[in-house]
Amino acid sequence: MQNTQWNQSLVNKYNVNGPRYTSYPTALALDTGFAADQVISALQTSNQPLSLYIHLPFCHKLCYYCGCNRVITRHQDKADSYLDALADEMRLYAPLIAHRGIRNLHLGGGTPTFLNEQQLSRLMSLLADELAFHPGHADEVSIEIDPRSCSLDKLAHLRHLGFNRVSYGVQDFNQDVQIAINRVQSEELVSSQVHAAKALGFSSINLDLVYGLPHQTLDNFHHSLDKVIALSPDRVSMFSYAHLPTRFAAQRKIADETLLQGADKQALLLAGIERLNAAGYQFIGMDHFAKPDDRLAQAQREGHMQRNFQGYTTHGSDALLGLGVSSISQVNGVIWQHEKDLQPYYRKLAHGQRPISKGIVLHEDDRLRAALIAELICHFKLNIDEFEKAWGITFSDYFAPALRLLQRYQDDGLVKVSTTEIEVTDAGRLWVRIICAAFDAYLQGQSQQYSKVI
Repeated sequence: MQNTQWNQSLVNKYNVNGPRYTSYPTALALDTGFAADQVISALQTSNQPLSLYIHLPFCHKLCYYCGCNRVITRHQDKADSYLDALADEMRLYAPLIAHRGIRNLHLGGGTPTFLNEQQLSRLMSLLADELAFHPGHADEVSIEIDPRSCSLDKLAHLRHLGFNRVSYGVQDFNQDVQIAINRVQSEELVSSQVHAAKALGFSSINLDLVYGLPHQTLDNFHHSLDKVIALSPDRVSMFSYAHLPTRFAAQRKIADETLLQGADKQALLLAGIERLNAAGYQFIGMDHFAKPDDRLAQAQREGHMQRNFQGYTTHGSDALLGLGVSSISQVNGVIWQHEKDLQPYYRKLAHGQRPISKGIVLHEDDRLRAALIAELICHFKLNIDEFEKAWGITFSDYFAPALRLLQRYQDDGLVKVSTTEIEVTDAGRLWVRIICAAFDAYLQGQSQQYSKVI
């Protein structure tokens, strides 16, 4: 994304609520009346290798800004009980995926590094024994790390277990901000972790930042950007803080008056884009940046980057299996989610049932729109001729309402539309979510349940 220019009138006009399109339809379309046996068919009728996501919900401390599915506890043995349940779950899925293989593994949370070394070893042994997963045969084996719960010994143990990619939750380096969100971690701690990860040979290191947190200012956010750029990670994710205290109780501990609003918050985003671009990072889109030699940046340039419930990825848009509480899967046109709370999750497994709570089977129109949105949100352009041939439609007829909606974005220079191509401009990349929303058949009445674009 070159020569980013801030246009406040566009911000005022288009900074609305909208989906992030980690799937289409989004998770809001999932139905509790979903017939779980449809999962069996989806898993059995495709040979595409899977990406595997495992949700590990436990955290030692509550971060006030967090909207993730998590369980706050100091009791380490809770993870042992959870691993017992994961073992049961793996056994239920194993016969359905034995023919497919697992190409990627990602541990998310919660705090995956809540698990101690012995528990992490047990988890990887379970994956080998129950699902025949071996890290040496995988493309990417990644884990989200809270640096406060990952000693250098544990980091070395992760490398020994076969992990080759790590993502650190930094959020912000300013101590006032850290105190306000109840997540205090020193620059020295993060720096020591990143330098150790490089020395251990992890092939990709990501740092997460969040803009819009309490007590952030443009000046102190520049300091955080300075530190991130100096650490030189392979990827940087920079997310907007969504303040939803009526939905997430912990956020009520954050005073509204400590949060930047409007143009002041948006200036943090612009600073991040400009600084990271200047430091040589490729703007992937939707909050993500990568060095040009990173696999994700290469995948985008080569036209095969994908997007799934984990975000941007090199594999797994329709071949993602989620294990653990609240995890979401999408395989062969079927999306399903597991129980969000531990007790119903445990209860279903105890009765020999997959812990599925809701889902949806995509019909032809869903698949068609999903393919279109994926092209725009990953690659910022769509070849209309190729799309028509692939789906057997006349684009201008099928998407006439959407093309009318796009006219306002064309008028403002966010997108170019011709008879052969749709292209999101550099100026429009910040707004790709609302451009994609023009093609969303489910959005009516749902928009307020999503975060704002910026």
